[in-house]
Amino acid sequence: GGRGGRGGRGGGRGGMRGGAKVAVTQHRHQGVYIARGKEDALCTKNMVPGESVYGEKRISVENEGDKVEYRVWNPFRSKLGAGILGGLDSIWMKPGSKVLYLGAASGTTVSHVSDIVGPEGVVYAVEFSHRSGRDLVNMAKKRPNIVPIIEDARHPAKYRMIVGMVDCVFADVAQPDQARIVAINSHYFLKNEGHFVISIKANCIDSTVPAEAVFAREVKKLQEENFKPNEQLTLEPYERDHAIVVGGYRMPKKK
Repeated sequence: GGRGGRGGRGGGRGGMRGGAKVAVTQHRHQGVYIARGKEDALCTKNMVPGESVYGEKRISVENEGDKVEYRVWNPFRSKLGAGILGGLDSIWMKPGSKVLYLGAASGTTVSHVSDIVGPEGVVYAVEFSHRSGRDLVNMAKKRPNIVPIIEDARHPAKYRMIVGMVDCVFADVAQPDQARIVAINSHYFLKNEGHFVISIKANCIDSTVPAEAVFAREVKKLQEENFKPNEQLTLEPYERDHAIVVGGYRMPKKK
């Protein structure tokens, strides 16, 4: 296990208790917020007030009589959360975005993406494991902007009737052929000049060479598939030997 207990790895530090004065401000990424209290915390506006998804803390803020609830986003349990705190330049998802999320697992990060894109957006969440998928499907019952798809991301043709064109592909599939999986899905669903955000776990691609070499090879594979990576970031101190790579798809040729 190792992830059990309160809020999993790095969780349960007492953090955001109610009653403490907490100011919530907009992060430079639209749809993402920072709660400034005793400790700062990343958070998203809860689409289903009153409910936690994975035991995360919630913060209620009253604004001229309106109550708004935010959910704390734990970077130790979310590669995207870690990337944002690590200073990603752009995550290419905002209110109204359509996102294809490959490797959704039980939906920890997906729930925050659902908060970000909001009621006008949509998250197509693909997960092959039926066990994780069960949690994902249950969460989607309360969040109408999540479309859970329990299929193998290696075979996008199987879900092509469900998924529309998207603005952004996010991938965290931890498979050695991840670059290829992202490429075939993007070929089907990612609009031209759309964007991708990929989390790469070095040791699941090749554990015999240094992480940096793995990242460089994966970036090269992406470049061969019409992707233009323009940002790469390691996820220290939240994850070891992980990187996030972000970029554009089928970008226009420079005149």
